[in-house]
Amino acid sequence: MVGSGNDVKFRSFLLLLLGLVLVATAPVVDAEGPAASTLVESIRPAWHIAHGFRNLSRTYDYPLGERVKRLLLSTLHGYPPRGPVPTPVVNHGEEVRANTTRPTLTWIGHATFLVQLDGLNILTDPHWGDRASPLGFVGPKRLVPPGLRFEDLPHIDAVVISHDHYDHLDAPTVKRLAHHDHPTFFVPLGLKAWFASIGIDNVVELDWWESRTMHGVTFACTPAQHSSGRTLADHDERLWSSWVITSPDRRFFFAGDTGYDPDMKEIGRRFGPFDAATLPIGGYRAYEGKHPNHLNPEEAVQLFEDIGGRRLIPMHWGTFDMNREPFREPPDRLMKEAYRRGLEDRVTLLGPGQTVSW
Repeated sequence: MVGSGNDVKFRSFLLLLLGLVLVATAPVVDAEGPAASTLVESIRPAWHIAHGFRNLSRTYDYPLGERVKRLLLSTLHGYPPRGPVPTPVVNHGEEVRANTTRPTLTWIGHATFLVQLDGLNILTDPHWGDRASPLGFVGPKRLVPPGLRFEDLPHIDAVVISHDHYDHLDAPTVKRLAHHDHPTFFVPLGLKAWFASIGIDNVVELDWWESRTMHGVTFACTPAQHSSGRTLADHDERLWSSWVITSPDRRFFFAGDTGYDPDMKEIGRRFGPFDAATLPIGGYRAYEGKHPNHLNPEEAVQLFEDIGGRRLIPMHWGTFDMNREPFREPPDRLMKEAYRRGLEDRVTLLGPGQTVSW
């Protein structure tokens, strides 16, 4: 596959990273050694380890070296034909700026939603950048513009962050939000220090199953099966999560980024049923079988049923040039599975910029 000069440089950079990873990564023992305090072990939650966090599924296996190798090889070998990208819906923001009472969801793109609930304007994993990358000139490029311009947003009261990967946590975007609106950022453990390092201090940091209420709306940090890290040096040092946002009469689930774990049913048992659930459906083709970190469309439908969802709104597809599957494959497979299970009336496929009441 012939690419631009920047793409060639990026691939060379990835090859160098692969060499470093294969040399530097070795199995990590999830323990503090035989002298570890029994009391500390009994107090520490099961997903906490000595130097970070882990997934709870006993079958989870996705070491750093393996995931970087797959990423590099897929990048070097190129991607299949993408096909048509989603068509943005024209949205200049007049309705969402005027809305103060109606629960709505507006898909901006990828994992970014504007959630309007009980007078609060909330963003999930906000990303208005051109690339999902630490570098501004290489890395996965945005192919579909944000469904709503940043300038057309209403005043943002709160932001939830699922984890620190570059397609979910864009530093320029969160800095711009902090400067423009001074929202409260709700983040999983470990990210408060990262936000402080870029000058943002209005941050609420939560562990799984912890929650905080803001103006009558409750934000609960809930489990996901994924990983974290912005460099090779901070792999899994910060927690990843899904989020539950509830008011007295509405329940919303934001999955962030996750693989399938049947134990996530517990989220539904504690907080469900959910009036709306946004679930990722893209990014599964880098793995031949079940992807440890990403739902495929069929797994998304299963998780939707597991947690007690009433309306499924898919995300994490058709925005960045970063997944191996053609753009139309995830929503097409999703709808096929929904029809098979008789759930087609409960799936809402949004275009970027489209708003739906819930």
